[in-house]
Amino acid sequence: MNDTAPTWWNLLDEQAAAMARMIDQMLPMPLHQLGPAGARALVNSAPAADPITRLDHVEELTVPTRAGAIAARLYRTDGTSHDAAPALVYLHGGGFVLGTLDGCDELCRAIAAGSGWTVLSLEYRLAPENPYPAALQDCVDAYAWLTRSAPELGIDPDRIAIGGDSAGGNLAAALCLYRRDEDNTLPIAQVLAYPAVDDTFTRPSWSEFVDAPLLGAADGHWCWERYVGAGHPGGDHLAAPMRAPSLRGLPPALIITAEVDPIRDDAEAYAQRLRGDGVAVSSTRYTGVFHGFFTEVAVFAQAGQAIDEVCEYLRELARTARRPR
Repeated sequence: MNDTAPTWWNLLDEQAAAMARMIDQMLPMPLHQLGPAGARALVNSAPAADPITRLDHVEELTVPTRAGAIAARLYRTDGTSHDAAPALVYLHGGGFVLGTLDGCDELCRAIAAGSGWTVLSLEYRLAPENPYPAALQDCVDAYAWLTRSAPELGIDPDRIAIGGDSAGGNLAAALCLYRRDEDNTLPIAQVLAYPAVDDTFTRPSWSEFVDAPLLGAADGHWCWERYVGAGHPGGDHLAAPMRAPSLRGLPPALIITAEVDPIRDDAEAYAQRLRGDGVAVSSTRYTGVFHGFFTEVAVFAQAGQAIDEVCEYLRELARTARRPR
């Protein structure tokens, strides 16, 4: 970079800096200027011709919701086993506007292989065509369906966790709040990678990384506005989980953040609030990388480290956890 490089540039490691340059060349303009269709055409991932992680069983499913069926993909390491396995429901990122099952396919494969858990990845409805609460309703309904259908899928209904990255982290956190508020049985844990949990955009990382790679501050605002729709009054904690009056009673959480990310401070503040409300939290900031690193399997060393952390967390959870009520 030249002398006009932003101050955060030197925080990136060599691989992340190279990827930042590639993204800059790939995107003719920021996401918020491309519009939903343009951004999807450039950013959404195509299916991998040769997956990095091969599994015994990967199955395409459709899951019923109140608005109709949504696509899902089930991953497990032993397709012939009839033993009830723990399961992680995974919600992809993409700012509520972008993202597909293919975009987190390698991640879900790696988690299933490394943890021994079954992973169910969901393709919820996207904004702006389907604004809030459509995506959350899909996730709520799909999670409820899984708890009912678990035995037929070889899943232990008492060992189901929820997870997601970015917008998917928001939806995972909101699902936990929804089920707590409705007095429903909770997931045994929530695994949140740089979750978009606040709608105020006021913490320092929004200014410090205003023009960060892939997701800048203007992109974050644009995605949020597409999600909540025109005229949304704000203040809804199921849209922005940080607004919940209390986080007490929620499942234990593993929260992963990236050093160079406008969302970083919001996600870490959410971890602090969970701790303050008596929820067990493990939180790790991965240095040298930017927003989106977690799903870039075999691209960033930090992605491998974060996946290993998630897998170890899930393995330990399978051994010791009991579902909170």
